[in-house]
Amino acid sequence: METIYIETTIVSYLVANPSRDLILTAHQEITREWWREERARYRCVTSEEVLREVSLGDPAMSRRRVEALSEIPVLRVDDAVRLLAKELVQERLLPPAVISDALHAAVASLHKVDYLLTWNCRHLANPHLQKGLRTFIAGRGLVLPEICTPIELAGD
Repeated sequence: METIYIETTIVSYLVANPSRDLILTAHQEITREWWREERARYRCVTSEEVLREVSLGDPAMSRRRVEALSEIPVLRVDDAVRLLAKELVQERLLPPAVISDALHAAVASLHKVDYLLTWNCRHLANPHLQKGLRTFIAGRGLVLPEICTPIELAGD
């Protein structure tokens, strides 16, 4: 069974109140549909970094996000993950302001995850950035997971 890393934006869209923005509303609905209909096809994992991020903000929404992840195995953010994430930022493959995105890429790569599922199209599901990330990660003897949105992992 293939493994999917559930990144913060996925669980945030999953439990969020409907947005007034039509594109965000569509992304929320696609996420909910994927969660209901496709998730069981994969071994889903998340990380300590995702749990940290979803715990921030409004307490009621935070509880909903944490609860949605409650039965999903959590990958550790250890020294190796932090070092790889730091290198991704030092090499300017990701900006310093988004160290959490570097942590997501690092933990998913080090744990040999098949897919990193996200709605973060600026820094993660961005083919222009993925090229450099993929090359850098490969230079470390690792494989960058396929980084995609739920649209790309929709069923047949």
